[in-house]
Amino acid sequence: MRPVLICVFLTACLVFTMAANATHSIPPGLTVILDFKGAHSDPSIREMERESGNILNTTGLKLDWRLRNQTAGQAYPDLVVMTFNGVCKFDPAPRNYDQLGPLASTKTTDHKIQSFGEVDCDHVISSARSAMASADYKRADLLVGRALGRVVVHELVHMLTHSAEHGHDGVFEAALSGKQLIAPTLPLAAMDVDRLMSGFEGDQIPTD
Repeated sequence: MRPVLICVFLTACLVFTMAANATHSIPPGLTVILDFKGAHSDPSIREMERESGNILNTTGLKLDWRLRNQTAGQAYPDLVVMTFNGVCKFDPAPRNYDQLGPLASTKTTDHKIQSFGEVDCDHVISSARSAMASADYKRADLLVGRALGRVVVHELVHMLTHSAEHGHDGVFEAALSGKQLIAPTLPLAAMDVDRLMSGFEGDQIPTD
């Protein structure tokens, strides 16, 4: 089972960064705004939030989740926006899906990482499905949420460290297999936890 590239970096036209960008330090709390462009499973999204929080718990970062339609007129000191494209809901009938390309992307402006991420739900679910046995289908919502949570954490680490670099193991590897996406655990490597907590600076996007 081939690992799938987690993310690419897309040039953004707007500049919208976290207040933490000024010091490159990890904030004590982070609001994650969820923007769903298609249907989604509430149980999967709850599991995504739980999994993301568990992975980042070692850094001390607390995540506050908000739907896009809940944010009108609100102000948040540190926030990111995660857009979910496709259908974020498991369908027992496999769909034809081209598995080329990344699971997610993070936007950049002038080679600087911004606070906008996008997740390709169809691709994430297809990758997760590839590692499932038929007996797993009865808990597919949980496994899909777990996979989405790991992809979201991967993008958040890019945003919080302002770096396009990847880790050598754990959830911040450059590519993850379907098996890794739904495995019982997939933590941040100790090196990546240290990098987050020390406010690693590394804005430049590689050109190779």
